[in-house]
Amino acid sequence: MRAFVVEKYKGPLQESNVPEPTVGEQDVLVQVQAAGLNMLDEKIRAGEFKQILPYRLPLIAGNDVAGTVIRVGSKVRAFKSGDEVYARPGQDRIGTFAERIAIAEADLALKPATISMEEAGSLPLVALTAWQALVERGNVRPGQKVLIHAGAGGVGSIAIQLAKHLGATVATTASASNMDFVRELGADIVIDYRSQDFEQLLSGYDLVLDSLGGENLEKSLRVLKPGGKAIGIAGPPDPAFAREAGLNPVLRLAISGLSAGIRRQARKLGVSYQFLFMRASGDQLRQITALIDDGALRPVVGRVFPFGQTVEALEGLEKGGIRGKAVVSNP
Repeated sequence: MRAFVVEKYKGPLQESNVPEPTVGEQDVLVQVQAAGLNMLDEKIRAGEFKQILPYRLPLIAGNDVAGTVIRVGSKVRAFKSGDEVYARPGQDRIGTFAERIAIAEADLALKPATISMEEAGSLPLVALTAWQALVERGNVRPGQKVLIHAGAGGVGSIAIQLAKHLGATVATTASASNMDFVRELGADIVIDYRSQDFEQLLSGYDLVLDSLGGENLEKSLRVLKPGGKAIGIAGPPDPAFAREAGLNPVLRLAISGLSAGIRRQARKLGVSYQFLFMRASGDQLRQITALIDDGALRPVVGRVFPFGQTVEALEGLEKGGIRGKAVVSNP
């Protein structure tokens, strides 16, 4: 089977022939027809998460998939051969840059009927991230104010739509060339991050979804109202994440130190900071599917690459300039 493999951290992604996936009794074997490209894929290759995601190398890369069920394990009841599905596989079972992948039944959902395979392949990681930030942790309600950074990106383009669906007033940051685009997605207030300072223009926000970290995260704390919440997906990881991930005491202590400064700043301001590393969930994907088929959410695919250009496509992510998501197609 052809796949794109991380042989060593910081080494190039390489096309290789690998063994066929092992299909357990609660697994579903999927023929990969589309796979979304994420900065997470590049960060894993670069070894940025090797302390908190201890992958064994070589590792097949890829975190998003849409495709067709080939066969199912003996205890699978929700899917059958021929079903069109999509998923973000569990973090210990990634590997969507391949011709086939075995996915746990619990992580899988039927593909939305109203969109293409490439559009479905773009969605799972970013849509689940937006859902877990805004619905599960943020509990966003009508009338609240939400700031979503990098609104033209993969997570941002879905999060804007979801926040509007939940009834929030939505502000976002974007480049001047993307301002009309994010307004079309539903943003009420758009700030040109190159020429404007969002901290000077915004105040009294209930929630910030930050995908940049660093100074941007620190400034985000200051636009929140007392009791407001900043959810970061670029780090730093916090103690709650370390506990949930089951990390050893030494790593827990180290992670606590990494986020101590930002948590201290949040406490002084009367707000909170949480780190989110999204998890796989077929149940949440089914709710997202309903919103897509009802027209409340639409995927944004900026560019589609053939399967053979996966390496070039992933390398191109850092250059930016793609609205929404880039996707690898293997029809």
